[in-house]
Amino acid sequence: MERFDVIVVGAGTAGCMAAKTVAEAGLKVCLVERKTVEEIGEKVCGDAVGKHHFENLGLNPPKNMELEKEIPGIKVYSPNLETVFTVQGEGLHGYVLNRRNFGQRLLKEAIDAGANLLESTLCIEPTIEKNFVNGVLLKHLKTDKLIHLFSNVVVDATGISAVLRNKLPEEMMVPRKIDRKDIEACYREIRQLKNEAEVPEMCEIYLNNQVAPGGYVWIFPKAGSKVNVGLGVAMRGNFPNPKKRLYHNILSKPMFENSLLLSGGAWTVPTRRPLDNMVGNGILIAGDAACQVSPIHGGGIGPSMMGGCLAGKTIIEAFEKGDVSQKTLWQYNLRYMEYYGIKQAGLDVFRIFLLSCLDEDLNYGMKYRLITEKDLLEASMGNEIQVRFSDATMRIFRGIRRVSLLNKLRITASLMRKVRDWYRKYPTSPKGFKKWRKETQALFEVVEQKLSQQ
Repeated sequence: MERFDVIVVGAGTAGCMAAKTVAEAGLKVCLVERKTVEEIGEKVCGDAVGKHHFENLGLNPPKNMELEKEIPGIKVYSPNLETVFTVQGEGLHGYVLNRRNFGQRLLKEAIDAGANLLESTLCIEPTIEKNFVNGVLLKHLKTDKLIHLFSNVVVDATGISAVLRNKLPEEMMVPRKIDRKDIEACYREIRQLKNEAEVPEMCEIYLNNQVAPGGYVWIFPKAGSKVNVGLGVAMRGNFPNPKKRLYHNILSKPMFENSLLLSGGAWTVPTRRPLDNMVGNGILIAGDAACQVSPIHGGGIGPSMMGGCLAGKTIIEAFEKGDVSQKTLWQYNLRYMEYYGIKQAGLDVFRIFLLSCLDEDLNYGMKYRLITEKDLLEASMGNEIQVRFSDATMRIFRGIRRVSLLNKLRITASLMRKVRDWYRKYPTSPKGFKKWRKETQALFEVVEQKLSQQ
């Protein structure tokens, strides 16, 4: 029977950061991954991450083979393509990564810190004794051998599949399932364009509910004449196939004529506020498994790295206290909420607002600058947006009979403030959690109701 201090399941950004952090403190760590060591880092995603995440973590920024492109900001296109917002600033200065090479770097840092890697190994379930997670049951994919590992603490960093989270007992108060309406179905391709001049300098986002309902189209620059092009849709009702939509509406454009498909793939991503609770006795949840993403665009590389780091720091302190109960690990919830969770919750309100908007609303709102580039920059950072309307703006919108959009924006800004204020009251221990969660659910029901009525 092999025993570790900490078992981290999943060697993505969150898992590698968690393993590295606890290994650096001298704890015995096993990092479990279903992929082979050569495949670690490969993931179908947008590949973009903000510069500020590296600064906040004290992590060296990507360079050389890890870096495809440095980007100064994003361009956001209205559905009719008549209005383009160019959004630049510290919050949107960032990088387009070579996902595999960057993932390999994070893995190397974890292993160099002392973590033991168990590759090609599938996690089946957690083992639980006396309401404490004390290990995992695994299956080696090359030998079909079952492996039982034990530990004091387990970290679930298994991505949206959340292999461990969805098998936890209800008493731990960790949500096991995520509502399908809070998940995006995405498809993206890496394409080499015939003309390098067609590669955009910034990340480009196209809003269009007819093409990508509840999501958007993106074209992100990569090295040379390559681009990352994709489309995401909200998994609400009978949602369309994102690959078909991408081919029919985007890849048929002249810039993609005679382009070369290098790779492609589909995936799903949570787009919502973080899990209400990310810890149980002997277990912490990090990364996509904990919904540590931007609700607006689904970007999770930065928040996941921070989630893994905060999980690791909390585990180290728990070992120093000799207590890995939910009560002690609760600090992780508090730290993540303070770092990004409060902002994420506010952005979830903004996401619900966008879901309720018609393309005509977005066209008018951007054309008449009801939301400005500055507002989008603030929103992308999770900060509050200001909604101020002049008498001239009111006259214009009365004339085009879009005054309801003004009201919806006012209500959205007010609800974002209310939700952020509520999340600042996150309970300091598990004791007050059930009441807080119940009131949080009621608050978001009000958000959905008020914004859908407008």
